[in-house]
Amino acid sequence: MVICSCNSLTHKDVESAVAHGATRPSEIYAAKRCKAQCGNCVPGVVCMLKEMRMRQLQAAEAAACLPAAAQGGALSA
Repeated sequence: MVICSCNSLTHKDVESAVAHGATRPSEIYAAKRCKAQCGNCVPGVVCMLKEMRMRQLQAAEAAACLPAAAQGGALSA
């Protein structure tokens, strides 16, 4: 889905930028080597960024709560 028609920024571009460490809208645009033009996309980019960061944090918390065996570690008997 196209998030920013001015820069052809898609939801995949946003996902990729967040997966590579973007935590601010400016970092998402920088990853695509562009910047907000008209500004209509900024609320959508911010919303997607918040949702993806929340998912990352929840996944990290869930992983921290798993026993070692569930994380791929071996239990010795």
